[in-house]
Amino acid sequence: MSTTQDKRRIGPLEDRQPVTITVDGQPVRAFVGESVATVLLTLGRRDFRHTKHGAPRGLFCGMGVCFDCLVTVDGVENVRACLTPVAEGMRIDTRGGSHD
Repeated sequence: MSTTQDKRRIGPLEDRQPVTITVDGQPVRAFVGESVATVLLTLGRRDFRHTKHGAPRGLFCGMGVCFDCLVTVDGVENVRACLTPVAEGMRIDTRGGSHD
């Protein structure tokens, strides 16, 4: 039995339940159990938002302490990407301007 690997993700993809989410208006395939931050990093995104002064912010602590990874999810602003699991149909927006 052959397994498909994606070097940006851990484990065989056959063991994962796929979902479709939207990131900044574009459909994206993700997998149940992944965080929003994981999906953004898999897409090559390092900047999840910018401060009001234009400084880029992304994943920093990875455990919900620092608030650098804030994004808008399904219209709700200031959601921590590192703590938020993806769900079918989720809409993620990183273009919403500053969050601090």
